[in-house]
Amino acid sequence: MANVLIVDDSSTMRKIISRSLRQAGLPVDDIFEAGDGIEGLNALSANKVDLVLSDINMPNMDGLEFIKALRANGSKVPIVMITTEGGEDILKEAMNSGASDSIKKPFTPEQLNEKLGGLL
Repeated sequence: MANVLIVDDSSTMRKIISRSLRQAGLPVDDIFEAGDGIEGLNALSANKVDLVLSDINMPNMDGLEFIKALRANGSKVPIVMITTEGGEDILKEAMNSGASDSIKKPFTPEQLNEKLGGLL
């Protein structure tokens, strides 16, 4: 079973992602939540996390800054961006910064299972 951290400034979206992970039948144990990259870094330092799902557009510390800070700290945890951002440039920057993959909102539990199954 895996522990997942969801980093998104929308509490509604965090709930949707959490519910979708469970509906997808993925081997998820605990789900931690953070409202921005700063909270995400704090959650990672306090909990064992096997996968991070992060939005890009967030206040205080956005998803790109979050990835860069996480990788600068030496973390190898897989990071999947879940975002409405469809721009190739920003997704390419996320991948170059250390993201493992991306999922475009809106998504289905089946799409989560397809993208995340190999990471958990």
